[in-house]
Amino acid sequence: MRIKTDPVINRYNKENNLFVWFSPRPEQAGLMSKQFLFSYTITLVLSLFVLSPILLIPADAHAASAVNRVQPGDPVAGEAQATTCVACHGTDGNSPAPNFPKIAGLGEKYLTKQLKDIQAGRRVIAQMTGLLDDKSEQDLKDLAAFYNSQAIQVSGAKPLEVRVNAGIKTDGLVLGQRLFRAGNLQTAVPSCSGCHSPRGLGNEPAGYPRLSGQYPEYIAQQLRAFRAGERTNDGDSQVMRQVAEHMSDAEIDSVANYIAGLR
Repeated sequence: MRIKTDPVINRYNKENNLFVWFSPRPEQAGLMSKQFLFSYTITLVLSLFVLSPILLIPADAHAASAVNRVQPGDPVAGEAQATTCVACHGTDGNSPAPNFPKIAGLGEKYLTKQLKDIQAGRRVIAQMTGLLDDKSEQDLKDLAAFYNSQAIQVSGAKPLEVRVNAGIKTDGLVLGQRLFRAGNLQTAVPSCSGCHSPRGLGNEPAGYPRLSGQYPEYIAQQLRAFRAGERTNDGDSQVMRQVAEHMSDAEIDSVANYIAGLR
């Protein structure tokens, strides 16, 4: 549509639903021209004010922003980050003693969460105080990817006798297997295999860790920590706390021993 240069104005007539034409009086035309010029100037200034921060951002800043986004974990980069972890967890995530857990092959999603929780103070481990303070989110993801790429060395189960029901002795391996596979319906303890798989290999998409092959002492320690409320980073559902609160010491020791022999 061609813009008119004469003072004729196109105005909408609401009553008749028509566009009508009229010519303003000379004094009205002058006033309307001034109003239009003022409105146009204000609009132009505001547009420049809004757009100038965007236009002034250099192209390399946009590129840097894209580069700074967290990428999937890189095992090679993670190995370089792991120099401070070797003393407790070994060069490949298989710690030399049950004082420290084996972290090889536990699951990348689970390991990433634990590292973030430790860094943020949601999971308190005295031996790791300050070790992750200078790590970025990318560093933590790389560490998790590295340790998850390693193969766990199975600890192995051993013959175990435990006391249940007012001192009655029972085979701990049998009890541990029953708890792991079927739980304890009488005390509302669900099976471990439901979340951690029948072989204890975990569930990576859900973030449930591999348990098989872990030190039985460590598993028992963590179950007692969940039961006592000393470890609380199992999420809003409190899934591990609700499981462990119904378990006896004999059940904890038995299932931990059984899990250590799974592969």
